[in-house]
Amino acid sequence: MVELRKITKDNYEECLKLNVADNQKTFVSSTVHALAQAWVYYDTAFPFAIYADGVMVGFIMLGYYEAKKQYTLWKFMIDERYQNRGYGRNGLKLGMEYLIGRFQVKEVYTAYESSNRIARNLYASFGFYETGEVAGNEVEMKCVLDDTNNALHQPERKL
Repeated sequence: MVELRKITKDNYEECLKLNVADNQKTFVSSTVHALAQAWVYYDTAFPFAIYADGVMVGFIMLGYYEAKKQYTLWKFMIDERYQNRGYGRNGLKLGMEYLIGRFQVKEVYTAYESSNRIARNLYASFGFYETGEVAGNEVEMKCVLDDTNNALHQPERKL
């Protein structure tokens, strides 16, 4: 079973040890950096560890970007030891459900590095589509939630 758990004094050190493969390090910041951001933006950052059957396998941080007044999938990674097992898909689903349940959001934004086709395809499979905004190498995506506050059943859009 995959679940999200808050980062606490009991699991933060384990979270700091999560790593992606060397060829993925340019796609996502370290959990050290992410947790530092979560500390600074403690009112609007929502970091979680992703667990599968009691084992920490990844990290997700959701947030509210005040300058743009939008909810975001801010950070997302699965440790290199646990990739390609469906944990990313399940973790993303749980993250979206958290935002829907806690904040009744109608849309969620994220961005991916333009060369990270795996992230692009995963996000698209959840209904995210490119907005046309590009900042450096980061391509912005948006997911508009349907009338039942559920983007998780939207058909995949072609990019």
